[in-house]
Amino acid sequence: MRDYKKPSREELKKRLTPMQFEVTQNNGTEPPFQNEYWNNKKEGIYVDIVTGEPLFSSKDQYDAGCGWPSFTRPLDKDRLEEKEDRSFGMHRTEVRSKKGDSHLGHVFDDGPGPEGLRYCINSAALRFIPKEDLEKEGYGSWRKLFEEDEEKNEE
Repeated sequence: MRDYKKPSREELKKRLTPMQFEVTQNNGTEPPFQNEYWNNKKEGIYVDIVTGEPLFSSKDQYDAGCGWPSFTRPLDKDRLEEKEDRSFGMHRTEVRSKKGDSHLGHVFDDGPGPEGLRYCINSAALRFIPKEDLEKEGYGSWRKLFEEDEEKNEE
């Protein structure tokens, strides 16, 4: 199993864009509808931009109309931490990556699916790995998520 370690703050400042750093390290928020993945329709997984830890799948992504990528569930809830967020006079639940302690976004109880959750996540906190690149990028074990769909298409 891969070891997902958080680099030093200095290394992150060099490696991340200013927006990625602001979002993940300073609890920032990128503009809606003006971010990389809000309307992504490709198949693949999303990983923490800081550590590479797998967090979400395109299979659980949907258009919530909010301008940020939205998911009904994470790949594994144990990879996330939830914290109470009372900033800006609101009461929300912040979502952070467990290993990288990256601010990802928030989770709300107004989503579709069996749990009714909407994980509203900043694109700047994520890196997308297309399904065809999973092996090459070291995420081959996640390929099985998409194999069932490929088998159905071949029939």
